[in-house]
Amino acid sequence: MSALYAPARRFYGGWLLAFFFLKLLGQYLLIHPTYQLHRDEYLHLDQANHLAWGYISLPPLTSWVAWLVQALGNGEFWVHFFPALFGALTLALVWALVHELWGGLYAKLLAATAVLLSALLRLNLLFQPNSFDILAWTAAYYCLIRYLNTRRAGWMLALGIVLGLGMLNKYNVLFWAAGMLPALLLSEHRNRVFGHRATYLALGLALLIFLPNLLWQIQHSFPVVWHMNELQKTQLVHVERAGFLKEQLLFFLNSLFVLVAAFVGLWRYAPLKPYRFVGWSVLFTLALFTYLRAKGYYAVGLYPVLLAIGAVYLEHVLRAGPWRYVRPVLVAVIAALFIPMLLIAFPNRPPQAIQQKGERYRAMGLLRWEDGRDHALPQDFADMLGWREMATKAEQAYQLLPDSLRQHTLVLCDNYGQTGALNYYALHRLPPAVSVNADYVYWFPDLHQIKAIILVSNDALSAEDARHFARVQQTGTVAEPLAREYGARIYLLTGPDAAILQQLKQEIMDGQQLK
Repeated sequence: MSALYAPARRFYGGWLLAFFFLKLLGQYLLIHPTYQLHRDEYLHLDQANHLAWGYISLPPLTSWVAWLVQALGNGEFWVHFFPALFGALTLALVWALVHELWGGLYAKLLAATAVLLSALLRLNLLFQPNSFDILAWTAAYYCLIRYLNTRRAGWMLALGIVLGLGMLNKYNVLFWAAGMLPALLLSEHRNRVFGHRATYLALGLALLIFLPNLLWQIQHSFPVVWHMNELQKTQLVHVERAGFLKEQLLFFLNSLFVLVAAFVGLWRYAPLKPYRFVGWSVLFTLALFTYLRAKGYYAVGLYPVLLAIGAVYLEHVLRAGPWRYVRPVLVAVIAALFIPMLLIAFPNRPPQAIQQKGERYRAMGLLRWEDGRDHALPQDFADMLGWREMATKAEQAYQLLPDSLRQHTLVLCDNYGQTGALNYYALHRLPPAVSVNADYVYWFPDLHQIKAIILVSNDALSAEDARHFARVQQTGTVAEPLAREYGARIYLLTGPDAAILQQLKQEIMDGQQLK
């Protein structure tokens, strides 16, 4: 490729803006009002109250976005806005990738439609690191392709920034690098990449950006290792390799032909030949994920670049003769095949309606939770129910306490979802809730002055634990039957003895040492 290489002239920015805002708006229309925030979202939002260079569950970038959400009022509109924005930016990058590969308007429209009407709509619903992760993967491909096309070192440095920020968001971006490294070594670009100092400057820049989190990991004895081991034992052990591969087909099922066209085009269409390393990197990363029994959505960041490549090839194949009449048909096929996905893959219907269509969901594997068993609702949907009720009942328990005890009350929960939900819905009306689960193990108040505990627990309080309190009162339970937290109990415990407080201190110390 010549250093004077220039992509197709027209960018069609007006069309892109239309898709961009359609993507933003669409995210708000896909959640039925019955649903609340997801359990993971509450933890990420709470991290804004404890800004640090790292957390047990993930690196710090999501907490920075959570801080911005909080500064904007902490309403659900802004909680949903940022993942939607990252999704819209991913679509814009796919448009730019098509442009960089000499694709015209049709290729851009086809690729944008495939991105818009896909599993990305589902991932971009939730305030989690996944939306920025996919954006980072797509941006990494774009920067690398731009560098190879233009030979400008600035694009390699931009790649370093993208990878550094990607690591500050989610360590998953390491798998992008793990697949790309052998792909580039086997490609015609190896000397241009590994023989140029810009590559090593970019690597140093990525490490510099990531360094604060790395130092945090060292200071806290690498909690990411503990977290991955725990994830392997409790969740990934239930992931079947065949199931992982099946999920890859489902993510972009309605545009699968575009993904197939990408691989065909990389090997048959001469203008795409310089980008064969992209295909190899995808295959290497998929093989690694399959071997490690990764969750299916870990690999979603691989596909936006393939949609861009496939759209460029299909535009070429359908450029003349009667084949040109197939062009609008393919766009219509993507839209038509997305309708069944729209009906079952999104929380856009009330839980009772989903329960009535349970067999359809079960056949698609959507009712299988991390425990390997089928339930009444998809796990993510069940994780969006019951939280307000729980927070209200915890507040009611707190109101039963005399004023003399309220300032000496600890709000203790079993898991991070319960804890974060209480801190979101009962902010300033309850003392900050804590848990020995996840990041909350570092955020406990001083226990010396504790005279009462509001306990939110999935299990009944044992007689052994109850004897450590002067008074035990169960004040409520979560009554929403389809919530994952259904049956969680709210206890008001007063007069804790020294032994139970010492036991809790030991659990906190053990948790911090392990993590």
